[in-house]
Amino acid sequence: MADCSVLPESLLRRLEKADDGLNSLEVAGALGVDHQLVVGAVKSLQSLGEVIQAEQRSSKHWELTEEGKEVVDNGSHEARVFTAVPLEGLLQSELMKLPSGKVGFSKAMSNKWIRLDKNAEGGPRIYRAVDSITDSVREKLHLLRDGKEDAMDDKEKNELKKRKLLAEVNIKTYWITRGSAFTTSVTKQETDLTPEMIASGSWRDKNFKAYNFDALGVIPECGHLHPLMKVRTQFRQIFLEMGFTEMPTNNFIESSFWNFDSLFQPQQHPARDQHDTFFLEDPAEATNFPMDYLARVKKVHSEGGYGSQGYKYDWKIKEAKKNILRTHTTAVSSRMLYQLAQQGNFTPVKYFSIDRVFRNETLDATHLAEFHQIEGVVADYGLTLGDLMGVLHQFFTKLGITKLRFKPAYNPYTEPSMEVFSYHEGLKKWVEVGNSGIFRPEMLLPMGLPEGVSVIAWGLSLERPTMIKYGINNIRELVGHKVNLQMVYDSPICRLDS
Repeated sequence: MADCSVLPESLLRRLEKADDGLNSLEVAGALGVDHQLVVGAVKSLQSLGEVIQAEQRSSKHWELTEEGKEVVDNGSHEARVFTAVPLEGLLQSELMKLPSGKVGFSKAMSNKWIRLDKNAEGGPRIYRAVDSITDSVREKLHLLRDGKEDAMDDKEKNELKKRKLLAEVNIKTYWITRGSAFTTSVTKQETDLTPEMIASGSWRDKNFKAYNFDALGVIPECGHLHPLMKVRTQFRQIFLEMGFTEMPTNNFIESSFWNFDSLFQPQQHPARDQHDTFFLEDPAEATNFPMDYLARVKKVHSEGGYGSQGYKYDWKIKEAKKNILRTHTTAVSSRMLYQLAQQGNFTPVKYFSIDRVFRNETLDATHLAEFHQIEGVVADYGLTLGDLMGVLHQFFTKLGITKLRFKPAYNPYTEPSMEVFSYHEGLKKWVEVGNSGIFRPEMLLPMGLPEGVSVIAWGLSLERPTMIKYGINNIRELVGHKVNLQMVYDSPICRLDS
């Protein structure tokens, strides 16, 4: 084994005796060291200037996999199966328990080394079909292990590759030749011109390393904004530019009353099941409610009112008291609209919020159990579905997302309702990015809002528009423990959308 510290000198001495040049892989073999150590020595010598010239070359060769090495030592799976079958035969069920049983059985059958008697006593039985065999697979792998690749054609190699007994390996090597400043003695080049060198004049005899003007500078240590936070800032700025006021959303825990009942969502709705909602154990129930408003909500659910027949069921306050992790920020909108109704004189408002919500979802490429919802609410006289579509178009156009579609939908608390879809260039399909509609009178009138007031509202995902803008196909690459932090570092500071 050569001393790694003197590898550069050893390489130069060998290069001095070579007429044409040296192959780095052959040098590694001759010196008995790992090829990467020789590559490191080449890089070190290249940094000294024109001492050597190194041309990178690629070559392919075949190597035995771990399974291939086992076959060389113990025989192929089919040969082992043939050997395991005695002259009197063996039950198929017993054969399949062997380590090579499943793979070897199929190959041995195709080679016609064994036969299967399905009608044998005691169950299907395996018998030898020939007296002896030649394990050609093992022989071929022997040739490759001994470096005799030329003894096999490409078809045979590819067959062994399909069986994962061989692997084609691409090796990058260097062809090393003498440079214009070739020398066998390695002298370290100076990198700094010091005051002492100038004062003594010794700099005239020094060999200085050339400046590399193409080298990148050291990346400064600094914080990086996550793409999700960048798009959140964009959303927030757009809302503010459009004259919206931000709602307080600092309560992740919400009562079922504000999250569901106040929105005219019935207590038997599937969304209120444990399969869709996270319920709290401690504290399990909320206690503080505006009782007059709660009575009106109970009445419109169980008996109807305000032009509606309601749901006609026995509304229970016990269900309304249950604490949950909020499933949408519409619960916050409901609180804000109730506060608006208590002011007496109605004034038009535009509210928005961007914060986390929680749903008991099955995780996949577009769904998480915890995500951000963007909520927008506009309350005024005479608002229509056309106003809602116009606001959404204006909003997404400011984000650079112009491919939108609207699809009629059902929501317990909006009528009419519609889902919002945007085309995802990465997934090459239309992806739902939000839900919207006009709040029902059964929700607004019990709060005390005037009869002529309409409220348009929408809830949008923050993650999915971010995925569209940044070309991310899997939401788990954007949020969660599988996020690659390098993606955060490399993401653009800003995006200029045409």
